Amino acid sequence: MKQADLLIIGGGPAGVTAAIYAARKGLDFMMISRDIGGQAAWSGRIENYTGCQVVSGPELTARFEEHLKKFSIRLVQPETALSLTRDSGRFRVSGEKDAYSASAVIVATGKRSRLLGVKGEKEFLGRGLTYCAVCDGPLFAGRDVAVIGGGNSALDAALQMSRIASRVYVLESSGDFTADKILVNRLSAAGNVEIYKNASVMEVRGGRFVEGIRFSAQGKESILPVRGVFVEIGLAPNSEFAAIASRNEKGEIKVDCSNGTGVPGLFAAGDVTDVPEKQIVIAAGDGAKAALSAARYLLSL
Repeated sequence: MKQADLLIIGGGPAGVTAAIYAARKGLDFMMISRDIGGQAAWSGRIENYTGCQVVSGPELTARFEEHLKKFSIRLVQPETALSLTRDSGRFRVSGEKDAYSASAVIVATGKRSRLLGVKGEKEFLGRGLTYCAVCDGPLFAGRDVAVIGGGNSALDAALQMSRIASRVYVLESSGDFTADKILVNRLSAAGNVEIYKNASVMEVRGGRFVEGIRFSAQGKESILPVRGVFVEIGLAPNSEFAAIASRNEKGEIKVDCSNGTGVPGLFAAGDVTDVPEKQIVIAAGDGAKAALSAARYLLSL
């Protein structure tokens, strides 16, 4: 079992920032994560991160990694936390690779893509269906694709694909976009984008690879002959392993203004929490607060 005073779980903007602040405080800590960058690594174009007028997700992730290398950080990667328990004032985390023990823990595990839950989704994953336009978009250059969703991530994906795909179909279910107005305007100006509102996807179909989707819109069922399907219908928090923390109906960990969870020594930061706005800059700020709060807690022991 690996031990430290503080364990940081997650390597997205919140986890990375927490690690940087913990290092500057001189804390004895470890960081475990599946990757570095988290959801930020999937973004094609980031325009609202302070100090970076425009930066891509991969570029920002590279800057995160460069910043981490400035410090001597005990990083275990890739690693996924499976359970979190507390006994006699110390936390125990069981991971896929090892077990970890710490006096304080910061959970910064972010969120994961929600599933459509329709026929063909699992069968065609990696064979034309994907949850990451940044990762897989170039594979569909010159082809017709569909983007499912109406929020920022969906419109960002649609805009990315409009530059390389032959035609982009956007299907959103709520009747109107929830994305930022600037993204809606850009999408409306794209000449190769067709939008379906109040659309419900019923099936992803094909042979060896995706060949189309069956959907209904305004009471009419149709089939779109597409070769790629990008699912962008929201995110679910990676909080199941942290059952000792109180969570809301969405599964998000409840935190106070100091990122405390109500469990002494347990803090949470970023998109895994119930902080209302899910933004990279907010997650980073949360990570800083959580690290400072954890340092204060450790001094009190």
